[in-house]
Amino acid sequence: MKSLQDALYNWLTIYIVAEARPDDIAAQETAAFFRKILKHDFNITKVEVKKEDMYIVAYERDGEQKSARFPMELIEAMLKQIEEAPEKYRNYPS
Repeated sequence: MKSLQDALYNWLTIYIVAEARPDDIAAQETAAFFRKILKHDFNITKVEVKKEDMYIVAYERDGEQKSARFPMELIEAMLKQIEEAPEKYRNYPS
């Protein structure tokens, strides 16, 4: 992934799904995968998510505190799709 903004967006989108679906193994594994990308490719050491009028991702990179903002509708689109058609997104045992 070339862009930190893209990496944060991808991680946040699946993180929100994983938080809403703690038994969803695929969501948990995918969120962990994107978190590793943030750590290894972009040197992100701490990440915190706040939900206000937008999602705010506060993070630490190379010792500096930074943040990024994302529209709720965009981030929650995947979760909404899953909730609207749960039969398409079943959780399979490992």
